Amino acid sequence: MNRRPDPAEYAPYFQRYLDLVPEDDIVTALETQMGITLSILRTVDEERSHFRYAPGKWTIKQVVGHMGDTERIFAFRALSISRGETSPLPGFDEDSYVRGADFDSWPFPDLADSLAIVRRANVLMFRHLSEEAWERRGLTNQNSTSVRGLAFTILGHERHHLRVLREKYNVPAG
Repeated sequence: MNRRPDPAEYAPYFQRYLDLVPEDDIVTALETQMGITLSILRTVDEERSHFRYAPGKWTIKQVVGHMGDTERIFAFRALSISRGETSPLPGFDEDSYVRGADFDSWPFPDLADSLAIVRRANVLMFRHLSEEAWERRGLTNQNSTSVRGLAFTILGHERHHLRVLREKYNVPAG
């Protein structure tokens, strides 16, 4: 659990997310990150949550909804593989998920709460995995993936989007 994944444990596309994760103790990092994320999201009021920085780009609500959907999907993959699933797991089209979710109709605090609840459940799941489960690999979106690789990807994906919220949407650091 307390070792970084090797590049063979995740899709090459996700290297950009793992580059944002210097920690080795992934469970502690996942747990700590949610407090940081919530402090950032609490700086956004309902009116501001509808902001998009350019035509065709997601609103802040859609970004946060996407963060939650992606964490759910990556955690489902980790759960499946950790339990010994051998069937290939599919990819997903993030834009289709955002279009199908109607996140802009959610009250913004509900989106933040939903993300926090999903993270709490995932921290508990990861905390109680055996060493053997952390090592298991499966096929996700046609790539060999380990449970450990997915946990690190979850953390890096959220950090990526928090940076996007700061740099493109001018959301304060919290």
